[in-house]
Amino acid sequence: MRRSDPNRVTLAQLQRRSSRTSEDVDEGATPTLRDLAEALSFSPDDGRIWLGDQRMVLWRSSTFGSLRAELIARLGQEQARSLLTRVGYAAGARDAELVRRTWPDSDPVNAFHAGPQMHKLGGIVRPEAIAFEFDIARGSFHAEFWWHDSSEDDEHIAAFGIGTEPACWMQTGYASGYASAFMGKFIVYREIECRATGAGACRLVGRPADEWEDPELDQHYFAPELSAAGIRRSLAEPAIAASARSRSLAPAARSEQQSALVGISSSFSAARHLIERVAPTPATVLFSGPSGAGKELFAQTLHAISPRAAAPFVAVNCAAIPDTLIEAELFGVERGAFTGASSSRAGRFERAQGGTLFLDEIASLSFFAQGKLLRALQERRIERVGGSREIAVDVRVVAATNVDLRTEVRAGRFREDLFFRLNVFPIALPPLKERRDDIPLLMEAFLRRYGEQYGRRVAGFTPRAVQALLQYDFPGNVRELQNLIERGVIMAGPDEPIDVVHLFRGGEMGAPHGLSPGPDGRLTEQVAGVASRAPRTQVGEPDAELYRDALVAARYNVSAAARALGLTRAQMSYRLGRLGLI
Repeated sequence: MRRSDPNRVTLAQLQRRSSRTSEDVDEGATPTLRDLAEALSFSPDDGRIWLGDQRMVLWRSSTFGSLRAELIARLGQEQARSLLTRVGYAAGARDAELVRRTWPDSDPVNAFHAGPQMHKLGGIVRPEAIAFEFDIARGSFHAEFWWHDSSEDDEHIAAFGIGTEPACWMQTGYASGYASAFMGKFIVYREIECRATGAGACRLVGRPADEWEDPELDQHYFAPELSAAGIRRSLAEPAIAASARSRSLAPAARSEQQSALVGISSSFSAARHLIERVAPTPATVLFSGPSGAGKELFAQTLHAISPRAAAPFVAVNCAAIPDTLIEAELFGVERGAFTGASSSRAGRFERAQGGTLFLDEIASLSFFAQGKLLRALQERRIERVGGSREIAVDVRVVAATNVDLRTEVRAGRFREDLFFRLNVFPIALPPLKERRDDIPLLMEAFLRRYGEQYGRRVAGFTPRAVQALLQYDFPGNVRELQNLIERGVIMAGPDEPIDVVHLFRGGEMGAPHGLSPGPDGRLTEQVAGVASRAPRTQVGEPDAELYRDALVAARYNVSAAARALGLTRAQMSYRLGRLGLI
């Protein structure tokens, strides 16, 4: 094979790369093990661990062993193996997606080699390459690895002793999922030797599924519902999209992505479940939560999934309307009712007929307006200002507040009877800092939205920017995150990832602190986010002094300087070129 072909890698090339450490890999050969380690961050204050934008969990190996033993006892070995293989497959496919998104310009051999390195970083197994060759364009693939010190084997042997079957089920699924996502076709790894059968180390071989003589031996663990005939048909079809296979394990996540609401955190899911429960009914709903938490978006979604979806959704910001005009805005005006009322005009209740009326910042209404609203809710009838007849209205009222209405009632600023009329079905929305698992999904959603809106091609986020956003407290909640991403899309150059200097330019934050593995493997405190000084260049331009200092500190090693700033070598070269530093 020719070295000039970036999609083809020989064993000799792999061995030359594998024999080097992360300190002396070829320039541009990202992600290295150090790159992966630097993408791992610990946030002790809120009890979360992140690898890039993926939340991680630190488990005792024995805890996983107990779970595995319980699955085998309850389900039987074949069912337990199938379940763990498919879970591993989904994890591998997601890690491949993370590598492609975080290091989009990495060369193919390092992008693929990141999978085994992530297993090594996670303490799961110590991989050693035996043979490796692939051609993405042609779909050819062959890989062979030694796996040393498998934690999965350790736990299986501790529980069941030495047996006759290989036991690295989840790890085999992971390797298959990672390679399948990497190649764009279904790759199956098979464990040829295993410590659980008495071997000194585990040996895995990976090939396209249709190149194994008896693929059904492995296939039914990945897709147990397939018959032998169905397996043969699937192997004759075009390449399997691995990402679609991994998404099939989470149908709920797909439904979330199809909605305007984006999130997977427990508090988000609880709120989403509540609006789904109340949507078919005409009950009044009261949303509470801090400003910017998405109360109006939840109200719009509630309306959209209700039987009233075909009728109007009318929103009123009660805080933006003067007390003297709120009655006219809500209930309408008859001609001549007051000076300037030259014609009759329907109010918001009438305009929302058959649909939903959303009253935002309901606590800002005056006592007089609260009394008028209470009567309308009780009687389901309104009377225009200056009118002499009552008008029947069929409107579902949804209210929102960013203050505690019970406190307002005790303080005498809100009517108790109106509170109980509104509080039929309360739904509390938490601040964004209490639903950090949703931040990566929101980042991607806003990046797509503003990239399309402004016609910008932005290459995702740097690892440093991801860490900064995951550790930031977001006093402005989802609205602030939305603003930061919009700013980042505007500031970043063509095909350049969004970095911290593009996001935090308005004094929004003190630098968030977290923990990351240092060169010696110990966790050290780091500032994940704001550069130590503000850019001194024009808007949209990188800080020349920042990049010059990094280059000097790295003795003009571009790759080392890039790692120090949380960038890939290609990103660093691009910025140095723009600044005239190379």
